[in-house]
Formats: sequence, structure tokens, C-alpha cells
Amino acid sequence: MLEVADTIELERPQDKLVRRLCSTLSDYLDKAQIDDCVRAYEFGAKAHSGQFRKSGEAYICHPVAVAISLAEMRMDANGIMAAILHDVIEDTGVSKKEIAKIFNPEVAELVDAVTKLTKIDSKSHAETQAENVRKMFLAMGKDLRVIMVKLADRLHNMQTLGAMPAETKRRIAKETLDIYAPIANRLGMNNIRHKLEALSFQAMYPRRYNILENALKKARGNRRKVIDVIESTLKSRISQDSLSCDVSGREKNLYSIYQKMLHKKVSLTDVFDVYAFRIFCNTVDDCYRILGIVHNLYKPIPGKFKDYIALPKANGYQSLHTILIGPYGFPIEIQIRTHEMHRMAESGIAAHWLYKSDDDKNDKFQDRANEWLRDLLELQQTAGDSLEFIDNLKIDLFPQEVFVFTPKGEIIKMPRGASIIDFAYAVHTDIGNACVSARVDRKLVPLQTKLENGVTVEVITAIWARPNPLWLNYVTTAKARSGIRNYLKNFKQQEAISLGRNLLDKELQAMNVQLENIDKSRINALLKISDKQTLNELLEDIGLGNKMPFLIAKRLTQSDVNAAVRLEDNDQIQRSPLVIKGTEGMVITLAKCCRPIPGDSIIGFFNPGKGIVVHHHECRNSNEVRKKQTSWLDVEWSQDATGEFPAELRLEVLNQRGSLATVASTISEHDSNIENVTVIEQDSRLSVDLITVSVKDRVHLAKIMRKLKELPIVIKITRVKA
Repeated sequence: MLEVADTIELERPQDKLVRRLCSTLSDYLDKAQIDDCVRAYEFGAKAHSGQFRKSGEAYICHPVAVAISLAEMRMDANGIMAAILHDVIEDTGVSKKEIAKIFNPEVAELVDAVTKLTKIDSKSHAETQAENVRKMFLAMGKDLRVIMVKLADRLHNMQTLGAMPAETKRRIAKETLDIYAPIANRLGMNNIRHKLEALSFQAMYPRRYNILENALKKARGNRRKVIDVIESTLKSRISQDSLSCDVSGREKNLYSIYQKMLHKKVSLTDVFDVYAFRIFCNTVDDCYRILGIVHNLYKPIPGKFKDYIALPKANGYQSLHTILIGPYGFPIEIQIRTHEMHRMAESGIAAHWLYKSDDDKNDKFQDRANEWLRDLLELQQTAGDSLEFIDNLKIDLFPQEVFVFTPKGEIIKMPRGASIIDFAYAVHTDIGNACVSARVDRKLVPLQTKLENGVTVEVITAIWARPNPLWLNYVTTAKARSGIRNYLKNFKQQEAISLGRNLLDKELQAMNVQLENIDKSRINALLKISDKQTLNELLEDIGLGNKMPFLIAKRLTQSDVNAAVRLEDNDQIQRSPLVIKGTEGMVITLAKCCRPIPGDSIIGFFNPGKGIVVHHHECRNSNEVRKKQTSWLDVEWSQDATGEFPAELRLEVLNQRGSLATVASTISEHDSNIENVTVIEQDSRLSVDLITVSVKDRVHLAKIMRKLKELPIVIKITRVKA
């Protein structure tokens, strides 16, 4: 007996974990599959031999603990093997190819997908983590088991944070709250989410956690009697209508209590005074019948009922929520759902493995998860870098939904605070890019209008329309933000290439040369010394003002392309001016200091990275521009320039009641709008105002100024050109 006792005492922690794993696997896997999992353990133990965690235990204990969590979710054999081997590529000399050969390619792909990137040339830890998360989502798009392994891995890491330094604990906990807990929530895995939140809260704020936990323990004793009374009352009343159900007092999550205290600025007593119950029944019909019963039993609070059965949350969560005034005057929060809905609410996509059934509930859940992942993959393709992708992801992970209808009656979920633009991009990216207005419940509204529950939205599009950078101020969804940024980035690039070609052509024409006739070897030589891959990249640089078109043209035409080019006094080539319409877009902008309009004499200034800024010839800033020979070019207005352009007027008017209204109506009568009014000086007699008006050209502006001068209240009027 002593020998047996000694043997048990000397048993290693990893051996106990493997026995527990095999015991859990035996409930649903056959012997051959369990043997494969044991083989994976033996391979992993050998690979991690000599490696230990901060706590002092053998490293292999961690992947086996992760595998146990997944086994409790009924993960398949390949998923379990991947969990056991998930760190071997990163932390040992084992390759993906080796894993595929010894086990199978599917296991190798899963292991590779959850492996962190160890050779990223990142500027910061944040970029490294962002790139890891981005890679994880790419892999999730192919196989949802990746996120299952990753969440189980993160859960065990959080459970064993004890040996880490305080700063490391806080950093890991923050990352868990920012990314992993919301992912678990988004995939409906509430059980894991609540564990991650509680562990992160404890790691980030240990003192607050302990104070709250102790306060809750003290309060529980006093509450038990009240909970028992309400439970028995609910059960007996529901059973009178011959309905079968289970009722349980729901323990509030410690982290959610802390969040309510923090954001609602209330004490623990106020939060804990809400008594929470769950009622589980057999059918959806029973849910609604029980709702009627509890509303007859206790008085419901208006506006506090939510039907997540008819309109499930984005993560597939279904339940009826209502808040009632209980027998002691306290609020009672009740959730009513079927047993199936409860299993889905706790396990989310894990239910795909955990509860194999004949109905299509699991498939619907899987479809929701896949739809979300498809949207994320679309986002990551258009994101500029990993940090931008993480920003988009965070926006998408915290939805508080409103439900709106399309003209055909389809329901679309949008985050609270979403605008018409968000809705347009949710329908389709092309509709978002071309939207100009919308009808909400048949009334015309602007694009920045916020959506409300139950409205019908019809988006109005136009062929000529394109996204405006200002839209980024009105959107809340990641898809809309990413779509706008991507369009503007590509549009600016195309505009810059077009402008660059135009500028280079003009310089070459002045030298009696055409770009098409220049030998390709000369162009390639210039690209090489300019460190550009293609001619379009060089043209884009010219269009953005990073390279001077005259210097590029001179290099292309001189005998030695590699020779340095200097601007000499004798470089007086008769170049024709660049003709503009003022509507070119993002690479030709009109200076706000002097606001040039069609008909003005103008000058262009290269602003590196942004393109050409056009000034009025009389602008004080243009005098500075002229001193920089290499930075300016001659430009002139096109004869057919159309559109509306802002012009600034300085008015001295008598300070009388209705003066501004008289000025405004005169401007309006002459087909112009006031964009801005600023009062510079004012006394009892005079008011000096700056008024920005929209005009078509100099003739239009002259008419407006002449009519304003005729008003008896206007003392003096001048146009501001600098």
C-alpha cells in the first residue's frame, strides 16, 4: 500500500491532466481518435522537454489544459491535437511540414493558424499584437476551430497569470478585455466571455475586485430569502397554467456589476438591488405565454421589454427580457428562453460541436459566425495596416443594435448611433460609394441622419456620386469607415497619376518631346534611380507634388539620365500653363487664404504629398511661393469651369435690426448661398462682418457686390484675397 501511495504522490501534474483529458474524450471519441490525441501529447511533451512556465510547472501542462477546455466543448480529434501542439512551431524547432507528416495536414494548418508571428518587423508591441490578431482572423475565415483554440489558450493563460509581473498582468488583461472577451461575446460564447472578463478585472484592478467580491458575499445572505420567495411565487403561478419550466435566481457577473457602477455612477447597493431570474421552458410559444403570466403577476416597467427571440442579437442570442416591480418594491429582471436557447447563449459556436442535433439551429449559428467573419475578411483586405484593422475590429465588436427595414421589408441590424451612410454600406459597398440622400419613412433626409428602431430606409444613389472625406465624421460601423477610406485612397491615387501625366506631358511638349516617344530604357533607368517600380508610381509622385515635373522631363531628355539636374537661370522654356476647372478633386485644391474663383489670375504651388494648391495672384502667400522657383507652376482657369466656389467678402454695415437679414436676402436673390458669417468688430453704429458666399465666377461675384453696395445700410464692401 505504501508503494502505491508513493507512486501517486510522485505522479507528475501533466500525467494527471492527460488522464483527465482522456476521461473527457472517452465520452464522445472512439479509442483510435483518443490514441491519436495521446500520441500528440507524447510528441508535444518531447518537443517542449526542458521548457517551464513562470509558475515552475512543465510547459506541456498548458497545452493539455487548453485541450481539456476544448474537450469539454466536444471538440473533434483534430482540434484537440492542434490544441496540444499549438505552441510547438513557435517555441520549439518543430516545423509545420513535420506536423503534417507525423499527424495530418489539417492539424498542421490549425497549429500554424494559432501560432503567433515571431518574425514581424514591427515598430511596437501594439503592432505585433495587431498583426497576430489579423492573422488569426484570416485563419478563422477558413476554420472556426482556430478561434476556439485561441480562446481556450487565452482562458488558461488568464487563469495562470499569478506568476507574472503586475505590469505584464495589466497589459495581458487589457488586451483580453479589448479583443478576446468581445470576440467570445460576438460568437455567443458567454460562458468563456464571463470567465475572461472576471479574470481580466481581477488582474487589472485586484483591490477593486476583492472589495466588490467581499461586499457581494456579505449581501448574498440577506438576499437569499427574497430570491427564494420570488422563485417559488413564479413557479407556482406558471404551473397553474400547466406549463413546465425551471426558474433560477441569476448571479450577476462581477465585471458587469463593476461596469454598471462605473458608467452609471451608482453605488453597489443600487446595482445589487435588481433581482435577476431566468425562466427556462420547452417551446417558443411557452416563452410568450410565460411572459404574459409574469406581466400579470408583477407590474412591468414601461420601455424595459426586449424581444430577442423575434429579433435575435448579432451573435445569435435569443431570449425575452423584461423588468418588473417585485413584491418588495425592488426591480426584478427576468429572462425567458427555451432550454435550447440557453445552451446556445452559453456556448455559442461551440454548440456546433457540443450539441449535435437534427434541427438546423446549430447551422444557423454557424452561418451567423461565418457571415461576421466574411465581413471582417473584407475589412482586413481594405485596411491600410494591422493597427487600422484592429480599430475597425473594435468598432465591430461592441454593437448595440437598432433594427431598420429596407423598402422590401427586410430587417437589417445596425449599431446604435449608425447613420444613413452606415446603412448604405451595410447593404452593399457600391451603394455606399454612390449614395447622395435617403428617404426615411418616405421623407427625404440628409446622409448624416442617425437611424432609429423600426424605420424604413430607402437609399438614393447617383452615377456621379462618390464618398466625401467628411463622411468619416458621421459613420460608426467598421465596414463604412473602411469602405470610405479605401475608395478615397484609390481615388486620390488615380487622380494623382492622371495629374502627374498631364504635368509631365506639358513639360515634355515644351521641349518638343512626347512621353510615348521616349525610349523605355531611359524611363527604366530613371525609375531605378528614383526607386520606383512602375511609371505610374513616378507619375503619382509628380501629381502629389513630391517630384517636380520639369526636373523629371529634363532628366528624360538629357543625354545622361543619371546626371544631376540643376535649375539654371537660362532654363527659360515656354511652358503652357496648366488648365484647371476647380473640380479635379483631392490633388488640386483651392487655397482658403485667398479663395480663387473662375476668372481670377492664379498661380499653382506644389505641396509635397498633397498635390497642387491654387492661389490668387494677389494673395500675399503667392508672393512667398514665387520665391521658390522649383515649387510653383503657371495655371489658368478653363473657359468651361463650372460649379460653385467660395468667395469671402468684408462688409461694413450699419448696426441696425434686420441688417444681416437684408444682406442675406439680397445674396439669396442673386442665386448664391451664404456658407459662413463671422462678426469681426461691432459697436453701437457699425458692424464689420466677414461673409463667405458661393459664386460661379468673377462676373457672378461682381453682380452680388454691386447689388450689396446699393443697399443704404452697406457703408463699404471689399473682397478678401489674402
